[in-house]
Amino acid sequence: MSDGGGRFAENLAYFARALRAAGLPVGPGAVLDAVGAVAAAGLASREDLYWTLHAVFVTRHEQSAVFDAAFRIFFRRRGYVEKLLAEMSPIAPPAERGREKPKPGETRVTEALRPQRRETPREAVEQEVTARLTASDRDVLRAKDFAQMSAAEIARATRLVETLALPDDRRRTRRLRPDPRGRRVDLRTTLRRSIRAGGAGIHLAFRSPDEKPPPLVALVDISGSMSEYSRLFLHFLHALTARRRRVHSFVFATRLTNISRELAHRDPDDALARAGARVNDWEGGTRIASALRDFNRLWSRRVLGGGAQVLLFTDGLEREVGDDLSFETDRLRRSCGRLVWLNPLLRFDAFQARAGGIRAMLPHVDEFRPIHSLASMEALVRALAGSGERSGDPARWMPAA
Repeated sequence: MSDGGGRFAENLAYFARALRAAGLPVGPGAVLDAVGAVAAAGLASREDLYWTLHAVFVTRHEQSAVFDAAFRIFFRRRGYVEKLLAEMSPIAPPAERGREKPKPGETRVTEALRPQRRETPREAVEQEVTARLTASDRDVLRAKDFAQMSAAEIARATRLVETLALPDDRRRTRRLRPDPRGRRVDLRTTLRRSIRAGGAGIHLAFRSPDEKPPPLVALVDISGSMSEYSRLFLHFLHALTARRRRVHSFVFATRLTNISRELAHRDPDDALARAGARVNDWEGGTRIASALRDFNRLWSRRVLGGGAQVLLFTDGLEREVGDDLSFETDRLRRSCGRLVWLNPLLRFDAFQARAGGIRAMLPHVDEFRPIHSLASMEALVRALAGSGERSGDPARWMPAA
């Protein structure tokens, strides 16, 4: 480090900024600690450098995937370093091997390492004038169909999904919590306080009914006809899972799979990668009746307590429509507090409930709502909170059914 020590410190600072842009909480103090740790540990091998920086920058288990992708791109990929870090990196990594599938967090790290192009004053003025004459990019993105988005727009939509305000749908439960303004006397706490004070006085303790959001259960169709919408909806479920408890997520195409544990990981890329590795029938056929039957038989009593709300995400295009589809949908409706059917086909103004699967399921749902854009997701959040308009009443589709 004597020859290129200064440049190595600059590279380490640049690497720390890339980690911070990718989502890791890395500050100036961590950069100084990393420089000192590398100076103390030395550069005997690449593995020693990896674990030295890992010990400084990674503070939680879920951050390891992002750090691993950043370290591999920054220090190993020769072509990437030559193109983007020619002025900063004195290290010549080995030749790049065959291109592999991006690992969780690698896309965000690549964007974080990409240098920002500096604009000239003339370009800045032209962009400012153009922005005044056009609609907001965010408003356009909110109304755009997921199936019509480019890869860059999908990435922006994913980040906007994670910032959606969660529904405030707390409900009164039969459990009690301590409340100084409550109306019910907590006899056990009152006696404990009296004994603690030696029986000199009695200070009454009160309780009131507790308020908690009901469990949220999502049944997501990941068949071929739903693939353009199911991935963004899974990002929405991940955001819900990260901010509130009791969110249960299931996916189905030809079989039912519980991915609640996979979506519980904090990093969204890692969570969806784990879910994708667990599911074997992604973009396969559609067997809605079979999936609902398995859920009602194996999972309904475990996850549908406390007035749970169920989000059924499917287009209703069942391969084989029979009486069992109507029966299982009705059984699901009777087991939960509220059944909301989210169908991307409602994006069409001329939609009619003509398909046999839709006609069999529609009479047994509480709400029938579109789910094809960010605006429809925001409307769903308002509806779950009880403040949304009653535009999802399935009765308006009953005559067509």
